[in-house]
Amino acid sequence: MCELLFFSPTDRKYRRENRKWQGIPGITMTSDGTLWAVWYSGGDGEGPENYVLVVNSKDKGINWSEPIIVIDPPDDIRAFDPCLWTDPYGKLWLFWAMSKNWWDGKAGVWAITGEQVGDGCVWSKPRRIADGIMMNKPAVLSTGEWLFPIAVWNREPFLPEMDNLRFSNVYISKDNGKTITFLGSADVPERMCDEHMIVELKTGVLRMLVRTSYGIGESFSYDRGKTWIKGCSSNIAGPGSRFHIRRLNSGNLLLINHYGFSEKNRSHLTAMLSEDDGKTWPYKLLLDERDKVSYPDAIETKNGEIFIIYDYDRYGKKEILMAVVTEQDIKAGEIITPDSKLKMPVDDG
Repeated sequence: MCELLFFSPTDRKYRRENRKWQGIPGITMTSDGTLWAVWYSGGDGEGPENYVLVVNSKDKGINWSEPIIVIDPPDDIRAFDPCLWTDPYGKLWLFWAMSKNWWDGKAGVWAITGEQVGDGCVWSKPRRIADGIMMNKPAVLSTGEWLFPIAVWNREPFLPEMDNLRFSNVYISKDNGKTITFLGSADVPERMCDEHMIVELKTGVLRMLVRTSYGIGESFSYDRGKTWIKGCSSNIAGPGSRFHIRRLNSGNLLLINHYGFSEKNRSHLTAMLSEDDGKTWPYKLLLDERDKVSYPDAIETKNGEIFIIYDYDRYGKKEILMAVVTEQDIKAGEIITPDSKLKMPVDDG
C-alpha cells in the first residue's frame, strides 16, 4: 500500500490554489516542539477524489510548511477523516480512513507512525488497524491501556458482515500499539457519523460522548470499556458537528463545542472548562463567532498552552485556523495570557 503515500509531493493538484474545498483538521505536537497539522481535500467535496495532507510548523504556528505527506489512494478509493496523535512515549501517529466512493459500508482505519531522527521524521509502512473510521484521538487510561474510538457508520449500504460492528466501537491496546483489538461497543440513539471521544472520569468510570441528531449523546462503561450502558442525551447541545473533550494537566476537563448557536448553524465555537468532572461547564471562551466554523481538535503542552485547530467555510474561504489559549484565558472569558491568540491561519485557502 506504499503507493498511496507521497512524501514532499510536487504534483500541482495538491497545491493550495488547486484545492476546491478543505476541512476536518487535526493537530499534535512532538517532543521537539514541532506542531503537526492534518486535514483532507480533493475533488469538489467529500467523495472518491479525497486525499489527506500533512504540514508542520517549527515556530508554534507562525509559519507552516507545504504538504510533507499526502495520502492519495488510487481509483475510486478515498482517504479521509484523518487524526494526529503523539502517544505517551513520544511517537507520532497519523490515522486516516479509506473507503470506496463516499462510504462503502465498511471502510477501514489505517495508520503510520513517525520517529524523530535529527531534524526529520522516519515513517513506518501503512498498517490497517480495523474496519470503520476514527477521526478522534485515542484515550490513555490510568492503567496505561490505550482506547481507540472507531465507528462503523449506521447508514447504507448495510453490509451483513458489519451488523455486529455498526456502533460507536472501542478498540484497545495493552502493548503500546503493537496490537489493537476490539473491546466493546456503545449504542447511542440517532448517532450521526459517531465521531465519539472517551474520557476517564476521576471515579474510573469511562464516559463516551457521541455526535447525534439532537446534539451530543453519551454512554458510560463501568468495566473499562468492555460494556457500555444504553446511550442517551448528554444534555450538551450541538448543531450536528464534531466536538473535542480532553483532561488537562490541571485535572480539569476541556470541552470545545458550539455554544449559543442558532438552530443547526455551526457557529460560536467555544472552549469550555469543567472543574467537577463534566457535570457543569461554567467557564467559557469564545474562539470564533462566525457561521461555518467546525470540527475542532486540540492538544495541551506541558507548560499549559492549548493549541486548537478547526476549519472555516470549507467551500468558500477554505481556511484552516488555530487558536492558542490557556486555562486562565478560559476562566477569564477573554484572552489575558500574552502569547495567546485567536484565528491564526494554518492554511488560508
